[in-house]
Amino acid sequence: MGKLTRRARAKADHFAYSAAREWPVAASGVGVVLGVATILPSAFGIALSVLALALGTTTFVRDLRLLRARWAGYEFSAIAAPFPTAELPPPPAYPGAAYLSVPARGTALVSDVIDEALTAGNFRIVVAEEPYRLPPKLKATAPHVLPLRAKGRLLFNGAIVGMRGEPLPAAGAAPAPIRLHRARFFDAVCSNELSTLRITKTDTGEEYDLRREELADSSGSLRTLASSELADLVGVSTIAFTSDGKLVVVRQSGRNSASALLLAPSGSGSLEPQDLDTPDGGRRRMLHTAVIAGMERELREETGLLPGEISSTRLTGFARWMERGAKPEFLGITELSVDSATLLTRRTRGAEKLYSAGTTMLDVDLAALGEDLSGGSDLADAPSLPPRLRDDASLPLLLCLRAAALRRSFHR
Repeated sequence: MGKLTRRARAKADHFAYSAAREWPVAASGVGVVLGVATILPSAFGIALSVLALALGTTTFVRDLRLLRARWAGYEFSAIAAPFPTAELPPPPAYPGAAYLSVPARGTALVSDVIDEALTAGNFRIVVAEEPYRLPPKLKATAPHVLPLRAKGRLLFNGAIVGMRGEPLPAAGAAPAPIRLHRARFFDAVCSNELSTLRITKTDTGEEYDLRREELADSSGSLRTLASSELADLVGVSTIAFTSDGKLVVVRQSGRNSASALLLAPSGSGSLEPQDLDTPDGGRRRMLHTAVIAGMERELREETGLLPGEISSTRLTGFARWMERGAKPEFLGITELSVDSATLLTRRTRGAEKLYSAGTTMLDVDLAALGEDLSGGSDLADAPSLPPRLRDDASLPLLLCLRAAALRRSFHR
């Protein structure tokens, strides 16, 4: 029954999201129902009811035709080519930024200077009072995008947190607060996730490529998160090591919206509003405490870990995932007090059962990987990277390993 309930919830989220944007059609439909329901046994009442029914039906049919025309007004095609990094230089404000491309996995913008600043843990956060709203041009394509993205997957319109601002180093001064906003997952599906689609208007043939229309600023460089109009949901991923030195990875199912069937970090997902609150009901003020809370929540949900079995979690890096609308990704590393044999007996919790096919334990030498990377080896081809990770690791998992290896947080 649990799986049926979750499927029903996914369908209900999809219907509610679309219905909220097409309420005139729903109102017309209600008018038709009321016209039928108010037919009275008197001649005068019957005449009025028939008139109301006719007007309501006419309006409803007209609105349905207009709705169908709007929904059929766009054609979508997948963009298979690698992200065009040469056409979109990193933001000038990002020191030492460079694109990291992994074939068949994706492209990320990384900066070792930003990673260094992030580990200092002095970035404050403020939360916008108003929730995120889709820009009109993206809102128009939303009814078509959702069913396209939902095919073969279960998508829930859960609460997420988006980001405006960057964790940039500030020499000699406290960095400016990073602004966060509340959003829903479907907002991200209808904005950031359009980066791999080309949208064409059927009546004019005009093409819309979000990568060039929304990700580029007036100078042709990648927009900063501070100037973005996308939902920019905050990704949180951490790699955990057991007390006997094993790396914990999660095998993703085919229902995942990103990196399906690949190996994911030990805990990986999106920052949620609950992560912004402290256990005693207060509000977190620092970026690293909120992000770590999200990482550890995802870690517990996906591996069955208990809170007391997490010894510590540290931030190791920051990236922007280009194929997902250059959304922000925070990377971490976690030390556990439980061994691999015990952890293998645990089960995934709640809705995560739909997306996880279980956990796997691997041996990874972070110190050797750090030496390989510092010596110029490509991430996916580093000699010390185990073949299983070279072949099956998702982009977030590879980014976590890179950040941890370069930061040398733990030497195994």
